Amino acid sequence: MFTNHIQDRDKTSTFYYLCPKLILVLFFILPLVTCPSWGQVVQKKQLTASDYHLWGTVDLDKVSPDEKWASYRMTYDTGIDTLFVRNILSRKTYHFAGGNTSLFTKDNVYICQKAEELQILDTKTAKKETIHNVKKYTYCPETNQLILLVRSEDSMSTLIIRSPIGKIIKKITDVTQFSLSPKGQQLVYSTFSNHKNSLVLLDLKNINNAKRLFIDSATHFNNFSWQKEGYTLAFLTQSNDLSNNSLCYYILEKDKLYQLDPTTQPNFPNNATITDDSFYKISISDDMQKVFFAIKNKINIPEIKPDSNVEVWNANDKWIYPQNQRSGNFEKTEKLALWLPLENRFTAITSNELPKVMLSGNQQYAILSNPKDYEPQFETESPRDYYIMDLNTFEKSLFLNKQDSNYTLVIPSSVGKYVAYFKEDNWWVYDIANKTHKNITINAGGKFKAKVHTLITESACGNPGWSTDDKEILIYDQYDLWAFTSDGSTSRRLTHGREAKIKYRIAEVPNERTLNFIYDGMKIKSFDLSYGLLLRAEGEHGKTGYFKWSINAGTKPIVYGDSYIDQLNYASQKKSMFYREQKFDSAPQLMVTKDFLKPISFFKSNPQQEKYFWGKSALIKYQNSKNQNLKGVLLYPANYDPKQKYPMIVPIYEIQSDLLHHYINPSYYNEAGINPTVFASQGYFVFLPDIIHEDGNPGISATDCVITGTKKIIDIGIINPDKIGLIGHSFGGFEATFIITQTDIFATVIASGAITDLNSFYLTINQKSGKPDMWRFQSEQWRMGKTPFEAPLAYEANSPLAHVQKIKTPLLLWTGKQDKQVDPHQTIEFYLALRRLGKKNITLFYPNEGHVLTNTTNQKDLAIRMQEWFGYFLKDEPPTPWIKEGLK
Repeated sequence: MFTNHIQDRDKTSTFYYLCPKLILVLFFILPLVTCPSWGQVVQKKQLTASDYHLWGTVDLDKVSPDEKWASYRMTYDTGIDTLFVRNILSRKTYHFAGGNTSLFTKDNVYICQKAEELQILDTKTAKKETIHNVKKYTYCPETNQLILLVRSEDSMSTLIIRSPIGKIIKKITDVTQFSLSPKGQQLVYSTFSNHKNSLVLLDLKNINNAKRLFIDSATHFNNFSWQKEGYTLAFLTQSNDLSNNSLCYYILEKDKLYQLDPTTQPNFPNNATITDDSFYKISISDDMQKVFFAIKNKINIPEIKPDSNVEVWNANDKWIYPQNQRSGNFEKTEKLALWLPLENRFTAITSNELPKVMLSGNQQYAILSNPKDYEPQFETESPRDYYIMDLNTFEKSLFLNKQDSNYTLVIPSSVGKYVAYFKEDNWWVYDIANKTHKNITINAGGKFKAKVHTLITESACGNPGWSTDDKEILIYDQYDLWAFTSDGSTSRRLTHGREAKIKYRIAEVPNERTLNFIYDGMKIKSFDLSYGLLLRAEGEHGKTGYFKWSINAGTKPIVYGDSYIDQLNYASQKKSMFYREQKFDSAPQLMVTKDFLKPISFFKSNPQQEKYFWGKSALIKYQNSKNQNLKGVLLYPANYDPKQKYPMIVPIYEIQSDLLHHYINPSYYNEAGINPTVFASQGYFVFLPDIIHEDGNPGISATDCVITGTKKIIDIGIINPDKIGLIGHSFGGFEATFIITQTDIFATVIASGAITDLNSFYLTINQKSGKPDMWRFQSEQWRMGKTPFEAPLAYEANSPLAHVQKIKTPLLLWTGKQDKQVDPHQTIEFYLALRRLGKKNITLFYPNEGHVLTNTTNQKDLAIRMQEWFGYFLKDEPPTPWIKEGLK
């Protein structure tokens, strides 16, 4: 019923789109015909909490090969999660409750799975099929076949190979697991029958061509890994007690199987075993010569247990005890090893001295490092020395000294000829073969650092990939995409965003992970620039969209405008472009455009919004006291009346102007309790100011930005200056608690997960990482640059607790009692100080909750309490009992 309702609405929307002249006629005539006044046509109503459950979130899922169908997901706070499949032209729609793991076949058959139930839809005939007890499934595009592992009544499983529309091709009983080659039609599967295991390789193009790799084996097989083209296969054989594992390697063309047995392999450590490790997964080199895998030391149980479980914390340790326990016991962790099966050679790659590893793009070299090289130090990560190991000779040498170890700043090239790294505000390229370093950006005339990450002043803009065969490295500056030759002799600025203040970035590939890693390093993409690029674009005044770039034509907009546009999706031919579009006052809708023509909507979420009063968003420009240009987002209250003066709520953190066009579902269920749409629906203005943090003065600079922004709104004359509330979480909680020590402009404040005492927080250990939190005070977040022992006055000047006696503003604090990100004692300290000073304060502690609330009961409780708190202080509503009792 819900589906049909949406389907009918979208037909009407499409009719309007196709008949613009008729729209004008209807716009002017219908109100006169149907009712005596315009107000009766609108018939809006006030949004209440009982309506929140109607709102859901839409996400694009897949696009059919013929581009006639698209699937999308609607999710709701109530737990409803449904996949829809819709015809773009006819609007014919099908739904699959709880569907996941979806795909379109080459013939546009749609498949998805819910638990062990596989749903199949033939979009041509509308025929549906449900297959039960499916443990796992995959699809082979080359042969247009489905491969299903179906659980039988006797708890055994049957492998079924069939066409998507129902023709059974082959059934194989007693199958335990299977794996399909990545770019081909080879299927490997294992069976267990009569207490024996077998392993079989099957050619899906020749279904009767089965090769038995193992027959009646006492060991079982797992961790199947294919070479990227599917030419070779590696896997583990394991005994039932896991005491005797071996590694196998099979070359399909040669029909030859190699086996690495630790008990007979030369140079294999006596105390080590081959292991199944989720991080150091089995991997095969592109040239099919190398197999990477994990080994670990066998467990040695001490004969004598110590009398005490005392922890010894040495002041001269590289890492403090908790961090070392979590991440630093390299002697006990798995090691990456290499086997060259054709030569029967083996070596361990990582070691206790060099435990971290990334591979060159062609897997001919390993890049090794130790995160403890320059410890103890007090930045986010320690710099490292990087060594390069030739994986043919096993020789290694130092090639990079004291380099920033962030994974985005040391990146092997796609093909494997180079290593790119960012140093001294420039990009450098190390030529592996010639052992040379070159600063390639120093003479380009661009700046390759900018504001990229939250709470960090500046960092490298990024290196998204290389062109074909490592000919050029692609690099971002603040706005544009550049291409540099590896020696830096020539460069090209591929886009011209700086002139138009548009930031261009290579668009994410649909249904692929944004970041890909191989062990400890990032695996970077290769782009054939002759085919062009799809780019995401963001303007400085809220515009977003996508462009197509080509060598000859440069950038050409696919869609770009005053809305928030994301989730670009397309079929392999890329003829039609699908995306999601939204504004603060316009629910996300799914759009499609073809050949750069005007886009059409094929689905709009949350159509019920039209029945309710809704706010709008506006971009506000202002300056702080240092004449720095700032922006903020002002959200108007629903059913705004310009004759009234409204209360206002000011949520704070850092940069928020990019939220101008974000649609936010009204909900009780918010991890930090803040929902701007709910506040707007309850008659508040909501102001989201940008904050520029000054190095060494985080609290003072935040105060300046927030107060000047708030006064800008006061000067507009639309709010009641005596009824303004401030709210902040985490770093925003720090800002909020500090700001109210400096001003009385706010009638009340809610601060949560807050850092309130910079001195004690500097000496806190993060319970998630085990690291001291003092790294946050160097060049990130607080950006103090010095210790509290070196700059005690600066720490005192910016610490909320140091000025707590100045507070006159009623304050609501809350924290999760199990917060491992910000120690709850920060909230306790502030609460005790306020209590000792007799200040108005209530503090909420949520047991079994962390830095944000995850329990829905607690989320709702917090949302209601926040509404009641602001209602009392900003709307003069009667206090609820918990407020009355806490503030009497």
